[in-house]
Amino acid sequence: MPIVPIRKQSKKAQKKENARQRKSWNGLNPVSRAIPSGKVYDRKRLKRADRRGEE
Repeated sequence: MPIVPIRKQSKKAQKKENARQRKSWNGLNPVSRAIPSGKVYDRKRLKRADRRGEE
């Protein structure tokens, strides 16, 4: 059986191969792993500071 390049395979076969090659995050949500920048304007941070009496 000759090996057919992925680009020449059907969309269904390409999807199956891509899913096989993809790695798993093992239950971790990659979006929640992002660290927010301290330079960005954040209303919630200002409200928390006001409640604490900070400036």
